[in-house]
Amino acid sequence: MQIAIVVGSHRKESQSSRVGAYIASDLARIDPSVTVDTIDLAGNPLPLWDESVWQGESELSALWKPWRDTMRRADGFVIIAPEWAGMVPPGLKNLLLFAGPKEVGHKPALIVAVSASRGGSYPVNELRTSGYKNSRLVYIPEHVLIHDVNDVLAGATPASDRDAWLRRRIEFADRILLEYAKALAPIRTSGLTEHADFPYGM
Repeated sequence: MQIAIVVGSHRKESQSSRVGAYIASDLARIDPSVTVDTIDLAGNPLPLWDESVWQGESELSALWKPWRDTMRRADGFVIIAPEWAGMVPPGLKNLLLFAGPKEVGHKPALIVAVSASRGGSYPVNELRTSGYKNSRLVYIPEHVLIHDVNDVLAGATPASDRDAWLRRRIEFADRILLEYAKALAPIRTSGLTEHADFPYGM
């Protein structure tokens, strides 16, 4: 099984990257047979989406290809979304424009929202409302809110009772994500998802 972690911050050396590394190690600890790939948007490496990505060997499609291939291999995703001015970062929304059904369709995703203070709920709502319709990405019911990110998930030992609780919560959500990844695999191989008359969501 392969899980792709998408670090949605395009700041370099972001707290979201650190959270992604923690979750990658947690998934490997839960199931050592799981392969974890990380797509980190640090530096905002993808230009804005346009339809040339669909036009054969365009410059944009060549830039997208490594990311595309990683997402196509994945059986599930962790989407890490920091809250910027009450919103999902623009680079992450841009990535979701690139990712279509062949990359993420009928694959589960765990939302992990990150806040330097007590925020983080707006990105969860935004992702559950948009960014999945045409791609058929399946956000699982569980999500994780990481408040005061500077104070948690640093080092092997929890810094506080709240940090210890958060680590248990992440493990709980990671385990559920892995079960969804197993459960949804037969849906993708059923042939039902490739219906030419209904390529887009309603």
